[in-house]
This record gives sequence, structure tokens and C-alpha cells, in this order.
Amino acid sequence: MKELLSYLTAWTEHHRPFALARVIQTWGSSPRPVGSTLLISDNLEMAGSVSGGCVEGAVLKEAGKIIISPAGKILSYGVSDDEAWAVGLTCGGKIRLYIQSYPFDRPDQLIVWQTLQTALAENRNCVLVTSLEVGDSTSSLVLLPGHEVVGPSIPAEVIAKALEAYANRKHSIILVDHQEYFIQVFPRRNQLLIIGAAHITVDLVQLAALHDFETIVIDPRGVFARQTQFKVPPDHLLEKYPSDVLQNFILDGYTYAVVLSHDPKIDDNALQILLRSKVAYIGALGSRKTHEKRRERLSKVGFSEVEIDRIESPVGMDIHAQGAKEIALSIMGSIIRVKNSFL
Repeated sequence: MKELLSYLTAWTEHHRPFALARVIQTWGSSPRPVGSTLLISDNLEMAGSVSGGCVEGAVLKEAGKIIISPAGKILSYGVSDDEAWAVGLTCGGKIRLYIQSYPFDRPDQLIVWQTLQTALAENRNCVLVTSLEVGDSTSSLVLLPGHEVVGPSIPAEVIAKALEAYANRKHSIILVDHQEYFIQVFPRRNQLLIIGAAHITVDLVQLAALHDFETIVIDPRGVFARQTQFKVPPDHLLEKYPSDVLQNFILDGYTYAVVLSHDPKIDDNALQILLRSKVAYIGALGSRKTHEKRRERLSKVGFSEVEIDRIESPVGMDIHAQGAKEIALSIMGSIIRVKNSFL
């Protein structure tokens, strides 16, 4: 839904009636993953997709009735082998959708969706929980960091499972007291910390931006930080030692880090913080010999073998990389591999 934020903003600002259809479950080789969203306006303009074209026509027909109704509706479709091939799949599958109207005339629900849109616009973590009760007014709430709940009261077990879904980075359907709920997770953008401004950094920032990572380059050597010619500028460029600024960033499972400075004073300064954080990935540039020396230094200051083993070095996927561009590609490959292992 993040990619549809501009439509959500424009349509809500103009008070334009529309429906939202979301993929809540899939079986087999479904065309689109859980969480995929299609917006349908009152004049049948569409944004987004729930099936890559397989069932959008059928959803469009349902939307006309839903737009003027406060109730939600569950839709189930089977995607045939022929339809699957048409959108580039090898076999058919099944999808289950939930379609609802945007609640302009329901202040209790409007605040929920406005809170969600604000959180998405501000790149804040949040979880949207929707009751899938059919035949009644659809009901959702938003769970924000710090366990703040915006919306109606729901069982504590639902909140606990929503937090669990966020920790696991997975949308899910749960059943509590004979009631189904769809939990949709909206984490902030993935964050890439790059320690050291170098030739590889230039290409790595460009690749990370392409995959919608927030990029932070940290290098206390002003001449490197200021003179590096970035094709795509990083979101943040900090001329500080890592220990001076890393505490300003969330070092959690949505954060990835690579040390590239070639200077042990800088790289180790970062690693001593990163190794005891919850970041999802730590990579370090250098040969096997260089890494052995790095291991010795870290061991001497109290890091265990298990902690040091978190570092991927030589850094990046083994693609026999030659030159800065290919090394950056191999590093990005490793990061995306880790990121997708949670899906």
C-alpha cells in the first residue's frame, strides 16, 4: 500500500469515494503476494493490483456495490493455469481478498486510516489490524510503535499477535474468539548503513536507492566524505565516527550495515556497536587475511566467536566480482537475500 500513498492522499483530500481491495491469503503460485492492494474509485479508476490482471475485472464489478456500503466483503478466486501463464507464472493458484470502502462518513474509522496514511508518509512503523467480520460495518485499528492503539478496542490476544507479526515481518490472518482478523505489517523503509565513503560506496548507494533503502554514509574523514562524487546522493552523509552517530539510528531487523573504510580505527569503531545490536546484516570489506586480523582485534576487546561470526567477510555473494560496480552488486545481493529470507 505504500506505493499507493500518493493516490490515497489525493483521493482522500478531494473526498473522492473509493474502495480498497487487499490480498489477505494466497495458495499455490498466486499472482500477487499477501498485502497487495487495489484502489477503485467511484468512476472506476484503478491504482495498484491484486492479481496482475487475472481477477481485477471481477473485483471492479464488486467495487461499485462496496464503495457505497460500510460493510466489508471477502472475495475468493482461483487463478487458472492459462491465466497464470498470461501474467508470467508457471502454474495457477488461489487468492482471497478483502474489499471495503474508505470510511469518509465514519469518524471512528476515518481517524484510523488517517493515522495509517500519516505513518506511511513519515516512514514510521505501524500495523493495520482489520476485523474480517462479513455483513457488518468493517472495523480496523492501527498499532503504532510503543504499543499505541488508534481505533476500537479489541482483545489483548489480537494486539499480542499483531506485535508478533510485526516482529516476524509477515502479514497474517488470525482467529481469536471465533473472529478472523487480517494483520498487515507496514515497517519503515529498510535502512542501509555504509561505513566509509569509497568507490564501492558510490555504486552501493545507487543500488540501494533503486531498491528503496534509506542510505546513510558515515565517514569521519572529511576529504573522503566531501570529495566522493555520488551518482545518487545518500539520504544522509555524516562526517563523524560511527560511535558518535549510530545511536541516532534504529539498529533493528530492518537495518543492514556494511563497513568499507579499509581503516580499522573506523571499521572496528562501527563493528563494536553493530555486533551487539539487532541489525539484520553486517558485512565487512577485506580479504580473508584482513578478516582474520579483524577477528583477533575484536576478540581482544571481548567479543565472542558467535558475535564475530555475524560478520560476512569476504563481503557479498560469490559472483567472482571484478571492480567496484560488481562488488557493490554482490553486496546488494547478500543484503536482499537476507531481507527476503524473512518473507
